[in-house]
Amino acid sequence: MKLLTLNFLTCAIKSCKPLPAAFPLHVRDAELESVEVEYNPLFLRNVLGRLDWAALEVVAGEVGLRMPLNPLERRVVAGDAAAGIESAGEDMDVDVTQDTGETQGKRKSRAQEEEEQQKKEEENIPEEVLKQLHSILIETQILSGKLVCGNCGHEYAVREGIPNFLLPAHLV
Repeated sequence: MKLLTLNFLTCAIKSCKPLPAAFPLHVRDAELESVEVEYNPLFLRNVLGRLDWAALEVVAGEVGLRMPLNPLERRVVAGDAAAGIESAGEDMDVDVTQDTGETQGKRKSRAQEEEEQQKKEEENIPEEVLKQLHSILIETQILSGKLVCGNCGHEYAVREGIPNFLLPAHLV
């Protein structure tokens, strides 16, 4: 099971579903294996925006790996912070026509602006960081061990790289 997979799994017990403590599942007594996989920077760029970086850092730390800094995290430039400039952007993109001097406001939704910003940031991720992430998320696999819910403490066994999420009848 790839470490990337853990970023999309939660405890299967219904009472744990809405609780934030049920995510991520914690890795215990893991036997890891590194399997060489073809490097695909496009895949990594596309998946980065969907990852819970804090959960990845927790899981990587539990298995003894060190994650690079989040390449999509917004960093405040010292000069911008002193001037009070925020990196969020404006709600209105204004187009001024030269003939009449009229302004035509073209509204962009906040979601569209954030999506455009994220695409620009994803394109500017250094190749070195992508290769580190590839090694950690794609090539590192859990062969055996346990996945433990942080809320209820239920343990899911991992054998031959396959986690067993079948619950006993009393927990269903």
